[in-house]
Amino acid sequence: MIKALSVWLLVLISLLSCAQEEAGLYTIAVFQINDAPTLNVVREAFIQALGDNGLKNGKNITLILKNAKGDIPEAQSIAQDFVARRVDMIVAFSTPCFQAAMHAAKDIPVVFSSVANPYLAGAGSSPDSRVPNVAGVSSRGPIKETLAFIKEVLPGVRRIGTLWTPSELNSKYYLDLAVENADRIGMEIVAVPIANSSEVLLSTQVLINEKVDAIYQISDNTINAAFEAVGKIAEENGIPLFGGQPYSTQLGACAAMGWDFYDMGYQAGEIAVRIKNGEDPSSIPFEYMEEVQLHLNLEAAQKQGVVFPRDVLMRADEILPKTKRISGSL
Repeated sequence: MIKALSVWLLVLISLLSCAQEEAGLYTIAVFQINDAPTLNVVREAFIQALGDNGLKNGKNITLILKNAKGDIPEAQSIAQDFVARRVDMIVAFSTPCFQAAMHAAKDIPVVFSSVANPYLAGAGSSPDSRVPNVAGVSSRGPIKETLAFIKEVLPGVRRIGTLWTPSELNSKYYLDLAVENADRIGMEIVAVPIANSSEVLLSTQVLINEKVDAIYQISDNTINAAFEAVGKIAEENGIPLFGGQPYSTQLGACAAMGWDFYDMGYQAGEIAVRIKNGEDPSSIPFEYMEEVQLHLNLEAAQKQGVVFPRDVLMRADEILPKTKRISGSL
């Protein structure tokens, strides 16, 4: 029901936006690659930041919201449509959308969020050599810190399983970081590739069959949208599951380290406001999240045979007494 209402809300906003564009309001076009909970939170926070700064859809701005539903060619088509409609700003949530926006829009400001590595995505080579029309907030995850945390909680663990999506540049980036950092502390990463979210359930079982000691699910858009399937298999097999985003403890991970995606989306919204008010995107440095959060799920931990040391419990930012679930859309 909630998801259906969300879809209708997006349709309504899109219809209203068409009329508002004709009225000459400043147009901010937003798109995301799929309905991953992280991206939905980023979108919600972005819109909140606009509102808190006095920018309201239909009043003084036109807000267009689009979702590529996991289809990269569709993301490219959406970006091209934004350019054809001569929007004033494009906002891209996820690496595929960011790449599509940069390819399509050469003169239109592009704001990004939930992008692991903007330079790897094509935004330049360094802070002093970057695409001039882009600004935003990177979501580069704490891979090194999470692997060290797993070793702290489970000192005997050696083989760590993960799924990854070869079609996502950010997924390959995170996998490479995981392999590199795991090797440094005497652990091995066992990676199984997937093509789409429908393969997550079966591929997680493949990981179990590879005799992994635990699963550390790196973050990517495809798997984030189907993380609950990973949690289901981990619970059924009693395998410790660690997530790459804090919300994953609500879907079956015993622990997760990462960023507050609401804060990330809000920061992106504030950047959009600055550009709307006349700042040049090239003068705004790329921003990075700094405060790593640790979330625990004690019920999931019990089912997966994990006992957290007291000092881990003491430094956790959130501890769930039981598994909670969140909808695909907000």
